[in-house]
Amino acid sequence: MLELKNVDTYYGNIQALYDVSLHIDHTEIITLIGANGAGKSTTLMTICGLLKPRSGDVIYENESISGMATNKIVASGISQVPEGRLIFPELTIKENLDMGAFLRNDKAGIARDVEYCYDLFPILAERRNQQGGNLSGGEQQMLAIARALMARPRLLLLDEPSMGLAPLIVKQIFEIIKKINKESGTTIFLVEQNANLALKIGHRGYVMENGKIVLTDSCDKLLANEDVKRAYLGL
Repeated sequence: MLELKNVDTYYGNIQALYDVSLHIDHTEIITLIGANGAGKSTTLMTICGLLKPRSGDVIYENESISGMATNKIVASGISQVPEGRLIFPELTIKENLDMGAFLRNDKAGIARDVEYCYDLFPILAERRNQQGGNLSGGEQQMLAIARALMARPRLLLLDEPSMGLAPLIVKQIFEIIKKINKESGTTIFLVEQNANLALKIGHRGYVMENGKIVLTDSCDKLLANEDVKRAYLGL
């Protein structure tokens, strides 16, 4: 479904990704783990067109999307839930969801998807007329995921969904991520510092260090890997 081939990405003259290659197949949950600053978010921004690779290629559904405008990438079926949520704080929950469907014009389908999001996150249904900025961190994360789903993505990119949240809320959100994947077949690329949780719900995983992919395997094998245990699982 998605492939990065030998991607180098820079911020100005500073290189952030080095020869990154990875692939994601349809309906998989793929995890990308690594320390803060390893290049995980840069990888997602490169996929979404917010950063353009200096060399290499990003291929989605057998078509190069390197250099494609971000709105066109979203329209093609890729949505990102950014690090830090980045909801619209002055808009209501319902208005945030409407913004997620900005590129769509199928009113009946949009209405159905709003109800689907409310079924996934009942607290959002209860507070649909409340401003996003008045929600708790966990509720804002739920809203950010729901907003991304409103674009009807085939590939959902999640950037640090557990960041700053209480363990009980994190567990709830990860259960919903699994549900989205299982029920709708949405492919998920999960970038996460909480390696233990990420590897427990993923099918395959990649480990990134200093902008390079240093290890890849099934998530079960990565959980059992002694180097991964020491570096990322605190074992």
